[in-house]
Amino acid sequence: MAINGKVVLVTGAARGIGRGIALRLARDGADIALVDMHRDKLDEVAGEVRELGRKASIFVADVSDRAQVFAAVDHAEKELNGFDVMINNAGIAQVKALEDVTPEEVEKIFKVNVNGVIWGIQAAADKFRARKQKGKIISASSIAGHDGFALIGAYCATKFAVRGLTQAAARELAPYGITVNAYCPGVVGTDMWVQIDEGFSKITGAPKGETFKKFCDGIALGRPETPEDVAALVSYLAGPDSDYMTGQAVLIDGGMVYR
Repeated sequence: MAINGKVVLVTGAARGIGRGIALRLARDGADIALVDMHRDKLDEVAGEVRELGRKASIFVADVSDRAQVFAAVDHAEKELNGFDVMINNAGIAQVKALEDVTPEEVEKIFKVNVNGVIWGIQAAADKFRARKQKGKIISASSIAGHDGFALIGAYCATKFAVRGLTQAAARELAPYGITVNAYCPGVVGTDMWVQIDEGFSKITGAPKGETFKKFCDGIALGRPETPEDVAALVSYLAGPDSDYMTGQAVLIDGGMVYR
């Protein structure tokens, strides 16, 4: 219960890693502002948060739109009577050879994965300063933000960008008592990895499931990652034990990429 009574906003909270983070932090005592584009799924997660005895608010937003991100933060503060932690989790994947990626595809993935993080950092920092309090900003990077992988080059570029933004924002916001960190998952058994596996299948001809298995075979701990694995790290980053930590992009991948 290290974050008991804190208010946490999670983007991309309707499913997968975002849902896992929301539920873990609710178990840890936080009230959760759930943000996503899928209202029906948000309702389900909100119900799960309330079953854990915590408050939940819902806000439908596209994180690539700056005004919507700021509105989501305002809504969280108003509905939950506070604002303490911003988790920029929303993201999309893309599987395509770099030589074939179109301008429209690059623009789309950067708008969500990079611009969405920038707007989240801005909105959270503005709110923390307006409230004259310290705060925590936590964003989703990836093992693909530490190593480049074939056929997901544009995605890798966005996740490398999140690491850079994390470092720059940590330096800029430290004087205000705001810490900025990122989490870097590996191969997580979510809908996003189903999409990635299918994308590889179309390009390489590998049977469905084969690419997922191939990546999992490279995990030292011998199993795919779960959203709960990721959420455990985010819980640490959101809590007081990480108060002296900022500017870091922490690998949580079961032993795939070593730094």
